[in-house]
Amino acid sequence: MAFPKRLYTIEDYWNIPDDTRAELIDGQFYSQAAPSLIHQQILSDLFIKIGHYIKSNNGKCRIFPAPFAVQLKEDENTIVEPDISIICDPNKLNSKGCIGAPDWIIEIVSPSNSSHDYVLKLNKYLTAGVKEYWIVDPAIETVYVYYFDHDHTHLSHYTFQDMIPSKTYDGFHIDFKEIGV
Repeated sequence: MAFPKRLYTIEDYWNIPDDTRAELIDGQFYSQAAPSLIHQQILSDLFIKIGHYIKSNNGKCRIFPAPFAVQLKEDENTIVEPDISIICDPNKLNSKGCIGAPDWIIEIVSPSNSSHDYVLKLNKYLTAGVKEYWIVDPAIETVYVYYFDHDHTHLSHYTFQDMIPSKTYDGFHIDFKEIGV
């Protein structure tokens, strides 16, 4: 769906047709193409591994796959749909999704939107208060892991052959050799 150029609001987002995939960032709509097979395989494997870890450790966090609406800040015209959102504060959840920054977000890069994940969303997540952000890029078999800690950003770079730790859960690692690529 093509969106005419103008400033859109949160209300506009909730009124788009159910079969339209789009994110609202700073009042502008960005259409999203259907994800590829490899994208969905990675998403499924990560979702299962993280979800299993949370459940088997009686974790308080909740995990949600896309499409799942995340309004990063209440006073901003931005709603994103991260590939995976992990939210540890149940007060951020409502019947429509999440209001406030998730603790951990994972985005799987699609060739058509790579700058979207690497630049636009990176900056939005940093300023919104996301603590951990993974950019999984199947085209180059790389995972960039950002940890946002107050005024510091920590970046680690991994390949699909690495064991990748999460700061959201001490001691939890994902062996990317086991991810369906």
